[in-house]
Amino acid sequence: MLKSSFTHNLLEAGCDEVGRGCLAGPVVAGAVVFPKKYRNREIKDSKQLSKKRRTELCEVIKRDSIAYSVAEVSSQEIDEINILNASIKAMHLAVKQLSPQPELLLIDGNRFWVYKSIPHKCIVAGDTKYLSIAAASILAKTYRDEYMQNMAIQYQQYHWESNMGYPTKAHREGIKKWGISPLHRRSFSLLKADT
Repeated sequence: MLKSSFTHNLLEAGCDEVGRGCLAGPVVAGAVVFPKKYRNREIKDSKQLSKKRRTELCEVIKRDSIAYSVAEVSSQEIDEINILNASIKAMHLAVKQLSPQPELLLIDGNRFWVYKSIPHKCIVAGDTKYLSIAAASILAKTYRDEYMQNMAIQYQQYHWESNMGYPTKAHREGIKKWGISPLHRRSFSLLKADT
């Protein structure tokens, strides 16, 4: 089971983002504050869960958390400020929505810019170590996948309902044939060969 907290006394928020490697759509961040000593064996890194299980766990997270939020930064802004800055901005926006405000931020990954005066700890693969970070990844991925599936109805040629905007062969073939949509990230290598 993942760890419930990093400290014994501080109010902690786990933060994670999804969609950094996509060719289209927003980058989305989640933030979750759980009670101290919270336990849940089912919550884990969103990539290890089925869509159905993530959807079910979203309701558990919302019910059991002290606070939670989801925030996004658009593809247009990603092009303006770059994907790293956009990812961190999305996490800042998610933290801003939390009430009460946390006393410590647990950040998945190794890069973050200070938010206000709240201390933070960057944790590589944090979504496989801490419940609050894993929960944040579940909220963010569920939100973003639903968004891209809705957009796939309007932009059927890119097959976002199955690739969520990631650089699959079908997605890139759609770009080659139909050009780009308003949701594509123009600063990315949209037609680079798959590796």
